[in-house]
Amino acid sequence: MAARSFLDTNILIYSVDRADPAKQDTALELIARHAKDRTGVISTQVLQEFYSAATRKLGIEPLQARQHLRDFRVFDIVQVTPAIIEEGIDCSILHQLSFWDGLILAAAATAKSTELLSEDLSHEQRLQGISVRNPFV
Repeated sequence: MAARSFLDTNILIYSVDRADPAKQDTALELIARHAKDRTGVISTQVLQEFYSAATRKLGIEPLQARQHLRDFRVFDIVQVTPAIIEEGIDCSILHQLSFWDGLILAAAATAKSTELLSEDLSHEQRLQGISVRNPFV
């Protein structure tokens, strides 16, 4: 099985945010590569956060944001369950993370991801057996 990469919400947001062209290019390249290789993973939490941030912070029209959500279905999607929420709580306590970052980490671990692509955690940190990589550094 190929190495799997979990894409945090910020990767998806930067793909539609024209404010920082360098980050947008990086995000689009990551999305295209992981979609083509079928190695990308996201969660229902990521989809919810994307919709909220895209419509509230970026001013994207709701139907356009909804279409982006459909486009992101090319990735494997982890359905957040009560068990994953409990694991997220444990991760947040163990690693002193926010609940939301713990939940992302728990979803990535559930999907057997080898890396977590995010700018929200420390670059090159290893948590729950997953390497954190900030693709924007």
